Amino acid sequence: MSQQLTFADSEFSSKRRQTRKEVFLGRMDDLLPWDKLLGVIEPVYPKAGNGRRPYPLETMLRIHCMQQWYNLSDEAMEDALYEIASMRQFARLSLDKAIPDRTTIMNFRH
Repeated sequence: MSQQLTFADSEFSSKRRQTRKEVFLGRMDDLLPWDKLLGVIEPVYPKAGNGRRPYPLETMLRIHCMQQWYNLSDEAMEDALYEIASMRQFARLSLDKAIPDRTTIMNFRH
């Protein structure tokens, strides 16, 4: 299922209209005080060192917000990150980075 994008695909993606989901996520990106929210959570978020390296705090917070806005389970959120490019982009995940699995998403919430 992994196909290489063609130049035509790239050209099309720059000329298409934004979806409602993309518009909503863009508004939330602009409206929410991300720096303040991150500042509140950062002191209690795990630091890199022992064990597996944690995902960036901003990525996990953005995933958590999308999960609440779209009423998605942990498993559905993981699937959405694989399937929906606008959600991956909002979470600051690129195609070459690993997607947090459902357990990682659940652990962030708890």
